[in-house]
Amino acid sequence: MCGRFALYEHPLELAEHFALIGDLDFSPSWNIAPSTRVCSIVADANGYRRLFRMRWGLIPSWAKDRSIGNKLINARGETVAEKPSFRSAFKQSRCIIPASGFYEWRTDQGIKQPWFISLKSGNPIAFAGLWETWHPKEASITVQGAGGVITSCCIITTTANSIMRPIHDRMPVILDREQWDTWLSPNVNQTAKLMPLIRPYDPVLMQVWTVSRELNRVGLRDDAGLIEKVSG
Repeated sequence: MCGRFALYEHPLELAEHFALIGDLDFSPSWNIAPSTRVCSIVADANGYRRLFRMRWGLIPSWAKDRSIGNKLINARGETVAEKPSFRSAFKQSRCIIPASGFYEWRTDQGIKQPWFISLKSGNPIAFAGLWETWHPKEASITVQGAGGVITSCCIITTTANSIMRPIHDRMPVILDREQWDTWLSPNVNQTAKLMPLIRPYDPVLMQVWTVSRELNRVGLRDDAGLIEKVSG
């Protein structure tokens, strides 16, 4: 799974890397948790990539209430095309969720030790994601969040590669640059073209190290010290 990540690139650097246009209003964070608003990249009708802020935890458009989003922070890649919670978004509402790196935990002798995973290149990661817009029953409510209209997203996961396997049996789907247009295209809705993109990332391109258990203090600790290497 993927339950915590970091995004600390400067907005202009992120815009250059992903060829973004439009609003780039976000602050760096080293401790991004579910239910918070995260950056998400979507292609518009002309194919231009734009950055939006979405609630992490997918709320399907048919959901009776938004609480279901708390359980849908990830979508299993093996079933994403068929599972009711995700199949509509998989067909027509795909996104890229950028990250500087992500965290995973391994339990050793009763102690949950967090690890930080990133690309050796130092470039941002492109998570394969899905997004949806949910409307409450009260049609007159149009305010984003707080009981109103909510745009939400989730991260697709797959089986772990060799560098992740000692830590966890799942990992987020990471897209290569040449796959971005296919994934984001509103015209691509064929499972045969999309499913090959859902696979473990090349472990040779990744790096991992242990970090402080202070990471667990969500809302209390959010600084660059969280990604510093510590002894396990």
